[in-house]
Amino acid sequence: MHKVIFDTDPGIDDAMALLFLERHPEIDLLGITTVFGNASIETTTRNALFLKREWNIKAPVAKGGDVTYDAARPMAPWPVVVHGVNGLGDIDMPETIDDVPLDPRPAFQFIIDTVRANPGEVEIVAVGRMTNLALAIAHDPEIIGMVKQVVVMGGSFEKNGNVTPAAEANIHGDPEAADAVFTAPWKVVIVGLDVTIQTVMTRTQMHDLAARGGPHLELLAKISDPYIDFYSQQVEDGMVVHDSCACVYVVAPELFGLRPGSVRVVCGGIADGQTIQKPSQQFFPPSPWDDKPDQQVAMTIEPVKVVDLVAKTLVP
Repeated sequence: MHKVIFDTDPGIDDAMALLFLERHPEIDLLGITTVFGNASIETTTRNALFLKREWNIKAPVAKGGDVTYDAARPMAPWPVVVHGVNGLGDIDMPETIDDVPLDPRPAFQFIIDTVRANPGEVEIVAVGRMTNLALAIAHDPEIIGMVKQVVVMGGSFEKNGNVTPAAEANIHGDPEAADAVFTAPWKVVIVGLDVTIQTVMTRTQMHDLAARGGPHLELLAKISDPYIDFYSQQVEDGMVVHDSCACVYVVAPELFGLRPGSVRVVCGGIADGQTIQKPSQQFFPPSPWDDKPDQQVAMTIEPVKVVDLVAKTLVP
């Protein structure tokens, strides 16, 4: 079993990824930690509690903070045009979820405590800003050696970004946190736009899952419809399942081709949030990439197999 903490900012594609983690038979979902990104921290936490309730998820939810890792950095605007005002496609839902308890610990402390309780076993799947992870290792650096791996959805290495020509949204939203995570001496696998943009679930596929999957999949389809409308500008009648790709890597890494090398994040300036890898096979003069650990960046993917695995997990 893969013991997973899901660090997330629900978020439409986050919702699909959460249900995948909950339903995959080889995954033991230990907890859900929330971070700002697709909406404010109050909204993403409410959304996580809502999905936990509607999908009967046992894993606890711990709330992240409302500041970036570098508290002097202002937060970027929420992507309302993508995820709606409420972060879940503007479906009808309560303003607050009062009947589902919230773990009393801040997200970074939940991560620390869970890793220490399961040394060498926890895999963190992070599909939003890296704020909670950076705070966790800043408060307790010893957990770096206790985490099995960190799988990140974020960044872009040979393609443009999606919020600026240089930067992908998750990294751009807190680049200092991402740089701290990528340069820490633990195993990180980065699944970014180079591969995720290829993984498309069509509206027909989504509606077929809803027809066969009962109320839980009907809710997911309702949440996803506006996302498909948004992505119709880029792909034909479908949505890119960014966050689910990182989740699939946990159970099916053979579907990805990785490139090793140290990774740094540009913090400030015109390329703020850009992710740059120094491939381990290439020689360069002395640089800020030196003496940093090699991390793995996904450069290839088998997109049809990834989407098929997501669909078969959501509705066996």
